[in-house]
Amino acid sequence: MGIRTLAAFTAAVAASTAVAAGAFAPAAHAAVDTTRTPGLAQYTVTLTSDTAGSSWTGHETVAFTNTSPAALSEVYLRLWDNYHGTCPSSTPITASNFSGGTAGSLTVGCTALKITLPAPLAQNASTSIGFDLSIVVPSGADRFGRDGAYNFIGNALPVLAVRDSSGWHLDPYTNNGESFYSLISDFDVTLDHPTSLLVPATGTSTDTPGASGRTVTHAVAAKVRDFAWAAGPFTKTTGVSPAGYRVNVYRASAISSSSAASMLSTAEGALDAHSSRFGAYPYGEADVVLDNNFWFGGMEYPGFVLDVVSSNALAHELAHQWFYGIVGDDEYTTPWLDEAFTDYATDLYFGKTGTNCWNSVTWQSSSERLTSSMAYWDAHSSRYSTVVYGYGKCALHDLRRTLGTTAMTNLMYDYAQSHWYGVSTVPEFKAAAQSAAGSTSLSTFWTTHRIDG
Repeated sequence: MGIRTLAAFTAAVAASTAVAAGAFAPAAHAAVDTTRTPGLAQYTVTLTSDTAGSSWTGHETVAFTNTSPAALSEVYLRLWDNYHGTCPSSTPITASNFSGGTAGSLTVGCTALKITLPAPLAQNASTSIGFDLSIVVPSGADRFGRDGAYNFIGNALPVLAVRDSSGWHLDPYTNNGESFYSLISDFDVTLDHPTSLLVPATGTSTDTPGASGRTVTHAVAAKVRDFAWAAGPFTKTTGVSPAGYRVNVYRASAISSSSAASMLSTAEGALDAHSSRFGAYPYGEADVVLDNNFWFGGMEYPGFVLDVVSSNALAHELAHQWFYGIVGDDEYTTPWLDEAFTDYATDLYFGKTGTNCWNSVTWQSSSERLTSSMAYWDAHSSRYSTVVYGYGKCALHDLRRTLGTTAMTNLMYDYAQSHWYGVSTVPEFKAAAQSAAGSTSLSTFWTTHRIDG
């Protein structure tokens, strides 16, 4: 998330010959993750909206497998958007009438719900839970909010929390950044809505006629971490990048056609450039939803971004398709792993080399780290963007200067490939960088740049 004008894609920062030769080769799927569970989730959702597209009711089913050696006696659902309501008296997301498990009480500010399974689920065993679902979009131009006739519906579908070697991750919602930590899943979502509303969504959508005056949008998304959509009387502009990726730009009425065309061009260029550096974009198409009233600049979801009219913000959000999306991370514990990497990718797209940017670094305290968690940044919110985005990308520019451009280019590409559809951690990135550095120790580099882990 964040604002990060339009510049030419320069050959000076293009991928190395070795990378470029295989830039659009498909990446192998990650092996089954036995550290994190539940995995291999399949979400099947059917929702029907009111006439405004701001209230949705229906049903969600989640099938999943216990991929870890320890049995699963329960799972947790994250109802993230209950942060935007009043807990517990009025919550925008309501899950009820459960099958396949017994629901407890909402916890963590009404954003977590424990589901006790009928019997412990052994490793490699699968089961499913189902529930009725209600979503009411609150007023406000937000990543989950309603701006006049336009509804933005991010993080509204309940998704499985992750249990890893640290236990269940039940971190609180943060409005300052992201709390989201989820594993690669498949979504099959059917959205019944008035025909007057366009409904851009994660995945590939097919529209068919519904009841009188209504349309059914069926969106299918494979190997994504979550699902988002919007609903409103948008104007749609479509293009295809030189590499063959379809981009759909949906704009609110206050945004001009020329602004939409400019953002379409940026999106096409950024998708191709990021693909050349980190591996081919696997989702076929991308939806860009524009509203200049967003307070946050931009927000990323798989194959779907919310944005103001800003080339920098859009290139940044599309880079998140790789760092957070394809290469996942625990966004609450180590936001540096996606925000700094994404801002670094944005700099490369615009031909910025970050020369001397580390010279402007001034630490506020001895406890401030690039790798601090959102718990720290929520307590020091004025420093979050400066450190994680700004200092964070400067550290990666410095790492490029330390390793050399070709070695850094290969490191970033290879690291993305080796974590494709998986989860990145700070120790894993540091180990990969050290391998790229060969006999040159990076210990002083990590200490100087306050990259712990």
